[in-house]
Amino acid sequence: MVVRRLAARSSSSDFAPLAAVATAMVSICWGASVAKTLFPLIGPAGTTALRLSLAAVILCCVFRVWRLPFDRTILRAALPYGVALGCMNMLFYFAIQRIPLGIALATEFTGPLAVATFASRRRVDLAWIALAAAGLCLLLPLDISRDAVDPVGVLLALGAGVFWGAYILMGKRAGEALGAAAPAYGMTIAALVALPFGVAQAGATLLQPHVLAVALVVAIFSSAIPYSLEMFALRRLPTKSFGVLTSGEPAVGALAGALLLGEMLPFAKWIGIAAIVGATIGTTLTARPDGDDDAKAVGREG
Repeated sequence: MVVRRLAARSSSSDFAPLAAVATAMVSICWGASVAKTLFPLIGPAGTTALRLSLAAVILCCVFRVWRLPFDRTILRAALPYGVALGCMNMLFYFAIQRIPLGIALATEFTGPLAVATFASRRRVDLAWIALAAAGLCLLLPLDISRDAVDPVGVLLALGAGVFWGAYILMGKRAGEALGAAAPAYGMTIAALVALPFGVAQAGATLLQPHVLAVALVVAIFSSAIPYSLEMFALRRLPTKSFGVLTSGEPAVGALAGALLLGEMLPFAKWIGIAAIVGATIGTTLTARPDGDDDAKAVGREG
């Protein structure tokens, strides 16, 4: 009886971080799907501004940032991190206004993939670059059929990927300087970056009660819940395992888009998404041990 109980506890403790990562991915993709329903009312910029502002309030309350004096050291560490986070989120929302969620996520993943690959500079990584490039070619609008993807949307997703790469690099520095409170400071600056664009696009509509209510749901499911779950998983999973699991986010996003938004993708696009997921998994599995910090920074709030 005792042995059975210990085995059950061990199995449960092993399963918990895996379930946390899976739930975080579903939460992020579901939150993005809900966010897309706000676009007709307040646009991508307004949605970004509200979501980041509400998430900043939540994180600041959780980490009680008012207990620490705000000085130049905090500003120098948090400013580039927050700017990258704000631009990444805004460009991503502008992208999913034009292209399906799964394609946007897969295209955006080229950012952290490039950071991980170019930091290594080994021959094996050339294979992952080639696989990711092949996948991206399948996602790009190379034809003029009705299934063609909006080229502007792809460029916006690529731009989001560039800022995601910057977010990884700046996030590592911010984490070293600010500790656990780094996301709260970064999210606050990201909100300040997005607010002028959001106000310009949506104006007073941002303050309508039903808009605020939906935006709060998006902030919770796209930031608060996945951030907490990913931090829980990172403390219990090897970095490579965490990276492999989160690599499936584009596929989860494609499924969420199909089920929640009716974004049905042709077979070639699914192959493209699978290729980029495969390249991300391969990069994670073949990464050197000293790349752990960068791999952990891949986890994001947005």
